[in-house]
Amino acid sequence: MELLNYRERWCDEMANVRDAVNAVITAIMAQKDYLTAVDAKTGDGDHGLNMARGFTAAEERLAEMPADAPVKDVLHHIGRAFIENVGGAAGPLYGIAFVRASEAVNNKTRLDVHSFDKLFTAGIDAIQRRGRAERGDKTMLDTLIPIRDAFRAENADGKSLRECLEDALNAGRAGAEYTKTIAARRGRAALIGPRSIGIEDPGAMSSLIMFRALCSYLRG
Repeated sequence: MELLNYRERWCDEMANVRDAVNAVITAIMAQKDYLTAVDAKTGDGDHGLNMARGFTAAEERLAEMPADAPVKDVLHHIGRAFIENVGGAAGPLYGIAFVRASEAVNNKTRLDVHSFDKLFTAGIDAIQRRGRAERGDKTMLDTLIPIRDAFRAENADGKSLRECLEDALNAGRAGAEYTKTIAARRGRAALIGPRSIGIEDPGAMSSLIMFRALCSYLRG
């Protein structure tokens, strides 16, 4: 059975949106110490704490929203929670990514391959503009861009949503793993340059953790 058959109305049902967000939050909280430990090897050692702070603030904002709030409002408030409560690189970058993703959808958006392409493209563009980074700079983009590309028409043509999600997850894993092999060219890790080789990028890993949690939720 294709994934679309039993999660077809995900974007139409606020309860499912909340469940998906909760799955992502749970995954980040479970990996908070790991993300902080990885970040400590190349940066400030606060990535896990910042991600937890952002999603804790997001939880509080979402709890105040009406049960039938559209998905675009959910994404917007997650983004604002990060922007307003998290410092460092993670707050502004993830924050603007969620906000711009919210602007790429409307109240009738359904979860399909095209929607994933739009959401990720909007978020990636925002991160690139704000962080002035590209794929290969050892950042979250090394995970997010391969994930997004799996939903592009040239790669997704003729595939079900489930197949695209599996392709995207595999591509995201490969992208995060790739960050171990390259030197950082952006952020605080760039200060140690070649010495960052052999260490995964914390932003690439947090992006993978979030998407992996979403895929797990969608699998039911």
